[in-house]
Amino acid sequence: MPYIAVSALSHSGLMRDHNEDSLVVGPWTLCATVTRNPQTFVFPLGEPLVVAVADGIGGQPAGEVASALVVRQLAALGPALASEGAVREALSMCDQAVYTAADSDPGLATMGTTVAGAVVLAESLISFNVGDSRVLDATQEDLLQVSVDDNPPLAPGQRTTSLLTQAIGGARHSTGITPHVSTRPVAPGARFLVCSDGLTDAVPEEELGELLRVHDDGKAAYELWRAAIEAGGPDNITLALLRIGD
Repeated sequence: MPYIAVSALSHSGLMRDHNEDSLVVGPWTLCATVTRNPQTFVFPLGEPLVVAVADGIGGQPAGEVASALVVRQLAALGPALASEGAVREALSMCDQAVYTAADSDPGLATMGTTVAGAVVLAESLISFNVGDSRVLDATQEDLLQVSVDDNPPLAPGQRTTSLLTQAIGGARHSTGITPHVSTRPVAPGARFLVCSDGLTDAVPEEELGELLRVHDDGKAAYELWRAAIEAGGPDNITLALLRIGD
């Protein structure tokens, strides 16, 4: 019977004093806390399964509150996310929920978060993102980024930036969002990596690809995390590795 295995972890890294990332895997959420070891979940393939990472915006208040709001909303809506339109609507609802919460408490003003994830269906996968957390297709030997970074253009020689061109929340007033949403067919053997930029900023894509060629499931999640830590762990590190098995 086809199934979906999801191995996930979230860690504050070595330089941050707390974790502002949150994670959703189906009905399970991990909000602004730390897992010491990868957790692996197995689900039957068929009904919509949402897997997503939300990375609270650093340097602004309550990033952990914004990221937790988003993953809890996605967990509640997940079983109904069977189309691109439903995913876009859910992300707009997340954006509104963050602004509504911020309006109710001056201490939460301008809080925001990125989000990236996937909804796995019986024969396809809907990827989505707002901000610069990423979805990477790890099915083939070379990684393929299927999300779209919401960052300004990089200067020559510049590999990363913390600047965002859009996010969930993050401003005084909502101006709406334009989520990046796409659908692709999947079959047993497909693998996707969903992660915050605490992983991709620290570890070059070539190294990520090499680790994923050697390892799978919980071992792969651990080795990806360790690579980010060995690179200095400059930011929160959250990742989920999806694999469709037969």
